[in-house]
Amino acid sequence: MPEVALHIYQRGNNRQDCFRRRNDFLVYLAILRDLCGTRPCALHAYCLMTNHVHLLMTPQDAGVCARLMRDLSGCYASYFNRSYRRTGTLWEGRFGSCLVESALYVLGCYRYIELNPVRARMVPDAVAYDWSSARANVGLENSAELTPHPEYIALAEVQSARQRAYRTLLDLGDDPLVLTSLREAASGGYPLVGEPLKAQLTTRGARLERRRPGPRKAKLSE
Repeated sequence: MPEVALHIYQRGNNRQDCFRRRNDFLVYLAILRDLCGTRPCALHAYCLMTNHVHLLMTPQDAGVCARLMRDLSGCYASYFNRSYRRTGTLWEGRFGSCLVESALYVLGCYRYIELNPVRARMVPDAVAYDWSSARANVGLENSAELTPHPEYIALAEVQSARQRAYRTLLDLGDDPLVLTSLREAASGGYPLVGEPLKAQLTTRGARLERRRPGPRKAKLSE
C-alpha cells in the first residue's frame, strides 16, 4: 500500500544459507542500493542473516515493493548460482510481508530487524553486526541508501539526538508483546495498523486478522 511501511522477509529455500562469504553480503546490498536508487521505495532498515533477510520499506506507488523484491531476488540468485556453480531455487517461494503503522510498530519493527543477530546470539550488540542498518541508524556510520521513517524522525528534532534516542531503544531490546505481534503478523501476512487504515483495507478485501487454526506457514524464529 503506498506510503505505509512494509516489513518484508525472505528465507532461503529449505532454510539453506543464502550468504556464504563476505562478498555475498556486499553483492546483495549493492543490488538493493541500486534498486532503491531507481525505484520510488524508501529503505528504512535491513538485516541480512545467513539464511534469511529482513527489510523495512515504504513504497510510494502500489506494487513497487513487489517489483523491487522480484528483481532483487532474481539478480542475487543469478549471482549466487554462478558463484557456487549451482542451479535451482535459492529462495523459499515468494517473500513474506506485513504492513506496519504507528510509532509502536514501526519503531518496534526497526528494532526487531536490527536485533536479529543479537537474538541469534551471533553478536552481543546490534551495532556489532556488519550486515544490518543498526550502525547507520545510531549514527556510527553513513548509509546513503537509508531514508528515515517519519516515526524515527519524530524521536527528536536534531539528528544527533534522534540517533541517541534510537540507540537507547536498541539497548532496551525487544518489547515482548510487540515482538510477538510482529512475528505473527509477518508469518500470517496481516497488517499492524490503526483503525482508519483498517477501514480502507477492509474495503479492498484485505485480511486483517490472524488465520484460523489449520495448515499455515511456519512462524518466524528470528
